[in-house]
Amino acid sequence: MRRPTDLKSHSRGFTLIEVLVTIVILAASLAAIGSLAASNVRATRAIDQRLALIETARSILTGLPDRDQLLAGGLSGDLADYRWRIDVRPFTDQDAGLPTAPWVPERVVINVRSPAGQSIQIDTIRLHRMEGNRR
Repeated sequence: MRRPTDLKSHSRGFTLIEVLVTIVILAASLAAIGSLAASNVRATRAIDQRLALIETARSILTGLPDRDQLLAGGLSGDLADYRWRIDVRPFTDQDAGLPTAPWVPERVVINVRSPAGQSIQIDTIRLHRMEGNRR
């Protein structure tokens, strides 16, 4: 017959296999959490860069000259290390438009490139008063 002290000595603590299984499960959990955190950081950085591009483009849009001073052609420059270019051209073929219309639509295309090389393009329409039709 066994003594009660012998039973207790065999059931104390963990076996080496139990400890290794626990370490493997812990390592897999930490790797999954680390991967999730890294993808969150990348997504946040991409959103920040996109937002900076949009803010720069909006700053350029608000700084455009009045519709009477904005001439067809191109403008370019730098704003806080962001390169930008504005192209103004007729929205439609001028011959197809109404010659008596007081306003003519013009297509304004704004391209902004960040220092990292990302870019954004914004297309918008502005109305331009035809010469001789000022009221």
